[in-house]
Amino acid sequence: MKTKQLSVETGQKSIAGVKPHNEDCIGIHLPGAAELLSKGVAMVVADGVSASDAGKEASEACVRGFLSDYFSTPESWSVKQSAHKVLESLNSWLYGLGQSYIDAQKGYVTTCSALIIKSHSAHIFHVGDSRIYRWRKGECEQLTHDHVVKMSKDTMYLARAMGIGFNLEVDYLKLNVEEGDLFISTTDGIHDWMSRSQLTGLIDTHQEDLDLLCESLVAQAKANESTDNMSCQALRVKSLGEEQQDDVLTRMMNLPFPPDMSPGMKIDGWEILKQIHASSRSQLYHVEDMDSGLQCVMKTPSIHFQDDAGYVERFVMEAWVGSRISSPHVVEVVSNSRERRFLYYLVELVEGETLMKRIEKGAPLEISEAVSLTGQIVKGLRAFHRRETLHQDLKPDNVVICDGVAKIVDFGSVFVAGVDEISRTAGEDIPLGTLEYSAPEYRLNRPRSERSDQFSLAMMVYEMLTGKVPFGDAYQKAMSQKQFGALSYTPAFTHNSQVPIWMDGALRKALQINAEGRYESFSEFLNDLTYPNEAFLNPQTKPLLERNPLLFWKGVSGALLLTQVTILIFWLTG
Repeated sequence: MKTKQLSVETGQKSIAGVKPHNEDCIGIHLPGAAELLSKGVAMVVADGVSASDAGKEASEACVRGFLSDYFSTPESWSVKQSAHKVLESLNSWLYGLGQSYIDAQKGYVTTCSALIIKSHSAHIFHVGDSRIYRWRKGECEQLTHDHVVKMSKDTMYLARAMGIGFNLEVDYLKLNVEEGDLFISTTDGIHDWMSRSQLTGLIDTHQEDLDLLCESLVAQAKANESTDNMSCQALRVKSLGEEQQDDVLTRMMNLPFPPDMSPGMKIDGWEILKQIHASSRSQLYHVEDMDSGLQCVMKTPSIHFQDDAGYVERFVMEAWVGSRISSPHVVEVVSNSRERRFLYYLVELVEGETLMKRIEKGAPLEISEAVSLTGQIVKGLRAFHRRETLHQDLKPDNVVICDGVAKIVDFGSVFVAGVDEISRTAGEDIPLGTLEYSAPEYRLNRPRSERSDQFSLAMMVYEMLTGKVPFGDAYQKAMSQKQFGALSYTPAFTHNSQVPIWMDGALRKALQINAEGRYESFSEFLNDLTYPNEAFLNPQTKPLLERNPLLFWKGVSGALLLTQVTILIFWLTG
């Protein structure tokens, strides 16, 4: 017996109107059968704020990013969890882009209203003054609330929007869906320029032809002399799928962990060729698709954590993060069309040697090779950072070199901006980065940023050029500000005379204990590794804080003590 599936029909229309550019963006995604069951269908509208020069870019990024990232979230996440985390991540990215401009007019600000229909429920996520309506049995109901502040009769301002601040507050509504329900989304260029009776009259007249309905709403707003962009979407539920009794999270959590496997064993149509690596937390296997012959790497969770819900959620999140990253310098997560009977995920097979093995065999590397590999790793890291994701565990063992091409191959410690930390028990057990390469801020419990990945990269570059570590064994033991302040940096040219003073200056800057002292961007770091920076040609021109942090802080402490003693003497004698 064939399972009944959700079926919808849609229509949409968007025009610039009297404006020179259309800063609205609309999108609908109707997935295949598997995603239809796990994620549903989605309809999104965004209205870029005209007061910001990047309104068009913001609305397009919001719609495209939401439709792409929502359907890439793990099946174990609910609709609410998935959409919220995607929206928070997008908001963080838009806000960050806006903050990179000195001119406040170039903010990336937009409204966003999203509708997701899954199973027998509608989920609405809303920020701003776009709207979503529901037409049911001749009645029209506005489901969203305009986030505006009215200053006067003719002047209103957005109180909430995507990209307007680091913290995002999203309205969420969940309601039951009936067959025949019609959902309409509009931007303010439509609903602010027609009466409620005009809106409902057009819906009633054209509800059987959704493209015509959208065109009619746009035409009416235009006839009413709308001065804004005009966008409209319509989605009708033709039939509902089977109501889901079990939440997907429960289904995923109940998937058994694969057993320890050996060559020749088979799992979900994949044959195990050999074990590549095993640790206390996971296993890696070289596998082959028994139908197509495609060879991949299968990552499986350790049976030691099969009762740890937090570990399972973190494991599933790894695959989601990997599916969002696209770069020739980051290993690709392979989609699996088969129904899984066990918990695992697949990545492309990269045959080569790790950077660690390359260092152990040939350090110090030629400067040209080290700089070339560094540039490739930076390209991979940028792919993470464009997704507001920190790698957090960059080390030579997590970079594989194949035919001269470097690829980052692990997602186990990533942090995604705007996505809450996993609150389950495994969160505290997962080491965020290897101590030898992780930035000091992780151990000092200070804010982490792209500069944290920069520090780890610089540790690797130093090791490529010298075969040594810059602070000696004491770095791994340092846990306090005092201990970090007591560390002594050994110039790279003392281990390898081929390293120029100016190149060592670049390494020294990227390896500053205080993150604020590092480079603002990877491009600056790469430039100083490639071309002499005059500031580094004479080491004595460096500030005392960089040349000898311990002496600097001792001096500051001494000066403060002398000041306090002077004030005390003055107070006692005065």
